[in-house]
Amino acid sequence: MHEPQRETRTALRADCANCFALCCVALTLTSSSDFAIDKDAGRPCPNLQDDFRCGIHTRLRSEGFSGCTVYDCFGAGQKVSQETYGGRDWRSSPDIAAQMFQVFPVMRQLHELLWYLTEALTLPSARPLHGEIRRALEVTKRHTERPAVDLAELDLATHRDRVAGLLLRTSELVRATTSRRKKRNHRGADLIGARLPGADLCGADLRGAYLIAADLSGADLRLADLLGADFRDADLSGADLTGSLFLTQSQITAARGSAKTALPASLTRPAHWADQPDQTDQVDRAAAGQHT
Repeated sequence: MHEPQRETRTALRADCANCFALCCVALTLTSSSDFAIDKDAGRPCPNLQDDFRCGIHTRLRSEGFSGCTVYDCFGAGQKVSQETYGGRDWRSSPDIAAQMFQVFPVMRQLHELLWYLTEALTLPSARPLHGEIRRALEVTKRHTERPAVDLAELDLATHRDRVAGLLLRTSELVRATTSRRKKRNHRGADLIGARLPGADLCGADLRGAYLIAADLSGADLRLADLLGADFRDADLSGADLTGSLFLTQSQITAARGSAKTALPASLTRPAHWADQPDQTDQVDRAAAGQHT
């Protein structure tokens, strides 16, 4: 990765120490398998301490808040806290609280777009689009530098649609380089609980697909477009996701995996994966037993 892209990616990683716990206040929580409570937007989570730290940070999963461990602001929290509002926080300056909570989700979406656009610039096969991608990146960066009042009124939907179209064209160029004669189109597909162990999904379009609790152990997901795919509780044990397109840390953290799961270099293996058995090992052992 070129140095400018590396610097951009660093700025797009959450730095909770420089954020005023905006995700713990600004967002709505709905009681579910992801969150143990209901919480309205703008109301601090009851686990939030006076120093803006989480009182159960080391026990989030066991306390029923696995959704908190999955959430990723792409660095929007520290951007809003330290740059947009110059270090003023919603507790000591309650007059800015409502606006700050409105601006944070906007900034988060802009930072997510920056993550995807930055990745697109690293893809050699998308070189014909690099000029357009750079321009979209610069426009998005300028949006993130707007004053709070402008951010709150930004026509984000229109900008997202333009970037989404560009990212789709990028995906098509990259996936066209695969040797697969038929590239599977599962865009937006309902694959909840699907049994796909060892599936050949190289170069597939899985954009926005629902893969909740799907068995993708040992699957080939190289060069697959995974933008917005829902991997909650999906089994990625032994799967190969190297070179996959537009995959985020949040998607990976929401899934289950193993030491044999191959990830893109920009992502980190979740700590909770270490506690999970490798399903591909179990399949191999079962197969070996049938031949002894």
